[in-house]
Amino acid sequence: MKFICNQSELNEALNNVSRAVPQKSPITALTGIKLSLNNNTLELTGYDLELGIQTKINVQSEDTGEFILEAKLFCEIVRKMPFEQVSVEVDDNFTATIKGNKAEYKILAMSADEYPTIPDYDSGDSFTIGQALLKNMINQTIFAVAVADNKPILTGELFDIADGVFNLVAIDGYKLAVRTEKIDNEDRYHFVVKSKALSEVAKLLKDDDSNVVIHVAKKHITFEINGYMVLSRLLEGEFHNYKGSIPKNHTTEIIINTKELIESFERCMLLINDKNKAPVRCVFNNGQVKISCSTAMGKLSDEFDVDLAGNMVEIGLNCRYLLDTIKATESDKVRLLLNGGLSPMKIVPIEGDAYTFLVLPVRLKAE
Repeated sequence: MKFICNQSELNEALNNVSRAVPQKSPITALTGIKLSLNNNTLELTGYDLELGIQTKINVQSEDTGEFILEAKLFCEIVRKMPFEQVSVEVDDNFTATIKGNKAEYKILAMSADEYPTIPDYDSGDSFTIGQALLKNMINQTIFAVAVADNKPILTGELFDIADGVFNLVAIDGYKLAVRTEKIDNEDRYHFVVKSKALSEVAKLLKDDDSNVVIHVAKKHITFEINGYMVLSRLLEGEFHNYKGSIPKNHTTEIIINTKELIESFERCMLLINDKNKAPVRCVFNNGQVKISCSTAMGKLSDEFDVDLAGNMVEIGLNCRYLLDTIKATESDKVRLLLNGGLSPMKIVPIEGDAYTFLVLPVRLKAE
């Protein structure tokens, strides 16, 4: 089996596909990339039994066959090839010869017989959404996905689609993010996708007007993006009732400049680390917010003007949680809605309902 192809095209395909290859696996074949050659088409597959990434590139060949090459080594060899064309040939003893100009490698290949089959998807149950829109929705919510797996369902994001409204939801018990958009689809979908898969999807999505096709099967979801197929196993279980967690009322409304808030909290971060943890105290009153933080490393006090309507409120916040949330708004100004210092801080746009974020407060000690 032999093929010749463009080095940069092969390198790009390998870089993307290899992100689904596990570093270690009890199935040795999965630590490699499967290459399936069918005349002038080469299909590349990375798969870890949970996440699969697959693509095809054009090559020069008259052969057919399948084999596996160790992912990390093959990627590095192709990346460092000094010539714009690369040839790969695998003999009957599964010795792979990889050439670029006068550079030549010989490495061991593996039989593709042991490589698990990626599940098929039901192409009849699918919908489309703009690539730029989905990318933005993922980037604005993925920060709120749970890292710990004591509740596995929360390590993914909920796709809640009904009556032409798409809610993408992430929650970790301390933060909640809901990104809302109207889409041209009246079907009902309710499933949870692993954050690892969504992170890889976001890397492949483009900031243009093209669409991504999403196929939903019973246990898997598949994204078709720019010649790539990203497949992920869906998470099973009951997702948190996010709508019931969002406060309906508030007694204080603040319009705040996000740049000033981020810069103030980043100053607080200079005094906070794993050994020196403390909440940030925020007092909203008389058109100002007074921010203070005290740890064993030192103290900070800061203040700036805000537009405030309603009651004075004092609230303690986790510095990192609020920073991550405010940065995700991608807005110059936001509205903070509060109902006292012991209820979650609700963060929404100045106008519209494109996003809703919640940050749980931290109980403050008396000064």
